[in-house]
Amino acid sequence: MGKSRALDALDRKILHEVQINNQLTSAQLSEKVGLSPTSAQRRLNRLRDDKVIEGDVSVVSSAAVGRSLTMIISVQLERERSDIIDHFKKSVRNEPVVMSAYYVTGDTDFMLIISARDMEEYEEFTRHFLYDNPDIKGFKTTVVMDRIKASFYTPPWE
Repeated sequence: MGKSRALDALDRKILHEVQINNQLTSAQLSEKVGLSPTSAQRRLNRLRDDKVIEGDVSVVSSAAVGRSLTMIISVQLERERSDIIDHFKKSVRNEPVVMSAYYVTGDTDFMLIISARDMEEYEEFTRHFLYDNPDIKGFKTTVVMDRIKASFYTPPWE
């Protein structure tokens, strides 16, 4: 949030509501949080400008768009140097099949969640993205059998 002011109760109410439905009109949002439509919209714009709200997304059914396989891949780097880590992060950001990625602690360095049409596409991904990368020591893949929940909702906070 940088130099912006701390979040107050109204900001938290707005964040709660737009996480549930980011397509609320100003009038609908104002009714839910107890502000005028103009005030609600002004606060919402400030939350976006301050990067408290990083983006507005739609959760798409992978199966409905022909991407029925989801895999969780744990990646271990050969060495932990900042240039290697930064390069890997950049390559992950540029890889379309990677839906989410996390830099983590423990035996694994990164956790990737990827979407694939089929095993052939997954194999192609592993070949060009993982096997061909000399900075990767190893990786393990877990195949997702059923998506139970898909959300970016951040629970209520103080």
